[in-house]
Amino acid sequence: MALSITSPAFKNGSPIPALYSCKGQDTSPALSWSGAPSGTKSLALIMDDPDAPGGTWVHWVIYNIPASASGLPEAAAVQAKLADGSLNGTNSWGNLGYGGPCPPSGTHRYFFKLYALDTMLSLPSGANKQKLLSAMQNHVLAQGELMGTFSK
Repeated sequence: MALSITSPAFKNGSPIPALYSCKGQDTSPALSWSGAPSGTKSLALIMDDPDAPGGTWVHWVIYNIPASASGLPEAAAVQAKLADGSLNGTNSWGNLGYGGPCPPSGTHRYFFKLYALDTMLSLPSGANKQKLLSAMQNHVLAQGELMGTFSK
């Protein structure tokens, strides 16, 4: 089953505006989604760049997003716990929350991967992508993906 994830800031496969990158405000774009199946207890989002020279670079990890949520606002908070109970994980810079596109050269692809889960995860804030993926094993009900590109 597939979730639909979109952004009013860019279309799937299109460039991410500089506002959301290290060249701009470095804040997260607004995201919207639909299609979470019944039984969804929480959602998780991973944004990463598989084109980074040293291997996949993780830009954003956020989880325990309430099942009732239909998206994330622009400039989502980067604190450990958001007002709705969502938890920010650690990105490849070692920071909590979103870190925008900032490729050293060329055009990179940035994947926003959304997962509908049948549980709330018992992870503290600050978990990295690997810890999140391990905790999600056997709990994914549906997933969706949005891809944007960026070059400096």
